[in-house]
Parts: sequence; C-alpha cells; structure tokens
Amino acid sequence: MAHAEKRAEKSAQVRARRELPDALAADLREVAGALVRRLRAESAGQRLTVSQGTALALLHRSGRSTVADLARMERVTPQSMGAIMASLESGGLVARSVDPGDARRWNAGLTEAGRRVLLEGRAARQTWLRRAIEDRLSDGERRRLAEAIALVRKVLSE
Repeated sequence: MAHAEKRAEKSAQVRARRELPDALAADLREVAGALVRRLRAESAGQRLTVSQGTALALLHRSGRSTVADLARMERVTPQSMGAIMASLESGGLVARSVDPGDARRWNAGLTEAGRRVLLEGRAARQTWLRRAIEDRLSDGERRRLAEAIALVRKVLSE
C-alpha cells in the first residue's frame, strides 16, 4: 500500500473515531426520548404532567421535604417547584406541614392519594416495559440490554 493510501486510511479512521460519539449521542437521545414518550403513553390515564410525576417520585424517595430542597434535587428554581407543589396540593396529592426546625418554612409530603397515583402509574409503565422486554428480546438480547444499561449509567455518573 502506498504511503498516500496509508495516510488516507489513517485519516479516515481518525475521522470515524471522532464522528462515532456524535452519532451515538444522537441515537441515544432519540431512543431515550422515544422510550420516555412510550412510557408516558402507558400511564396516559393519569392526570399528571411530567413535572408533577417527577415531584411525586422525589417526595416518595426523599420523604417530606421543603420546596427549596426539592428544587435543588430536580435542578429547577424554587418558584417552579413551588408552582408544581401548589398544583399537587390542590389536587390532594401533596399536603403541607410546618417544618419542625423552622416554623417559617413548610414541608411537602405525599398524601395517600398521591402515593396511590404515583405507584399505579409506575406499575403500568413497569408492566408494559417488562412485557415488551420479555416478548421482543431473546435471552442474549436481554443480557446485552443489561450491559447497555450499565453503560448508560456510567455516562450519567458525575
């Protein structure tokens, strides 16, 4: 192989290595978006927005929390989280209580109705996803999916 051909081949390999992460990022973003939309559709009977569902899940994980703490966890402004909490409270899904450490602040906590709505939606999404994996993937594909999930977690780690 001539020197110029070797240089051209090496240049193409370098270009391909640079372009692959960009293509992978675009594909992953597209697939993640499609998965989120499909999961949302599986719990379409619920009356929650994505932000409201996320806030309920945060409260379920963290327990009673201030609006400021929830906003930090979700990386939104306290004003945005306050509006979300107000809508959830008016729907009977969240209840306020005075913060025991500072009477000027209040904590939000899930009501029984909020917990039920959260868990019902989660169960519907989990059931659909489990069935899709079970029905559409072979054992080998399931193992590869598990490996891919581990890689996505690595990408997301900070």
